[in-house]
Amino acid sequence: MKSFRELQACDLTPQPLRQELNSNGYVLIRNLLPLADLKSLLNDITHLLSSAGWLQAGSEPLERIANLRAACGDPDPSFKQTYRKVFNLESFHALPHNPALKKAMRMIVGDQLLIHPKPIGRLIFPNCERLTVHPHQDYRFMNGDPECYTVWIPIHDCPTDVGPLQILEGSHRFGFQKHEDEHLHVPEIPAGAAMGDEWVGGQINAGDALIFHSLTVHAASPNRSDKLRISLDCRFQDSRRVLNPANLVFAGESGKSWESIYAQWHSSDLKYYWKKLPLSFQPPKSEIEHLARTAEPPSMREKYARILSQLG
Repeated sequence: MKSFRELQACDLTPQPLRQELNSNGYVLIRNLLPLADLKSLLNDITHLLSSAGWLQAGSEPLERIANLRAACGDPDPSFKQTYRKVFNLESFHALPHNPALKKAMRMIVGDQLLIHPKPIGRLIFPNCERLTVHPHQDYRFMNGDPECYTVWIPIHDCPTDVGPLQILEGSHRFGFQKHEDEHLHVPEIPAGAAMGDEWVGGQINAGDALIFHSLTVHAASPNRSDKLRISLDCRFQDSRRVLNPANLVFAGESGKSWESIYAQWHSSDLKYYWKKLPLSFQPPKSEIEHLARTAEPPSMREKYARILSQLG
């Protein structure tokens, strides 16, 4: 497989950064994030995973050696229970706001930067084919304006046997591609059907950031190691572009709320920060109000009602 193209964080300037993204649909920036911040977050997460029995008994949690008998993934109840504790971590939500990352993203989208408030943690057990993420585009899940970017951040060094992401170079130029949904928990582009140039990949280390467009096709390589792979997906856009309000709230039936997440935080700096911005929603709030009364089936009315109640 062709290796990633890459830039060094110390050499970043707006023009080559935007040029790489426009040409290839992605850019890998080496040594962007402080290792101390990543190690602190890794310590917080692995402490929770060890307590949940996901790591081998007696092993050093930071080594992430998996207890394969505990292997699970979304939508398994045991996964959701532990993932919720990870998602509640203040350090988990602080990482997308790292100054070096924000500086790089402003070079891409401009000064009016919106950091989506719901980063996604990927906690991937080894040697579990059903947990491997297949080719897809993030726009399938985000909607809103396609001029949005995902930053994939491994919290530890991620050699190829641990399952780093792979990118289909140039695939963002083909627009939204057809995804299969039937009988799948996570929609995906059928094998061999994705349009683009060549697949690229390689090792991604702690401190590196893989940035790609919402229409860029990507997939995870299989985790063939004996360790869990732990990474974050963080999303960014120009705050003046339309946003699907579901990216700000909890539309499902899990009972999650920002109030319960914030309850154990020590600082208020990152609480509800997006409410200070004049955001434009798609669908707009008036349409969500209509859908909360008329959508079918009733479960969809309930979903829109939950979104509406949390938007305030």
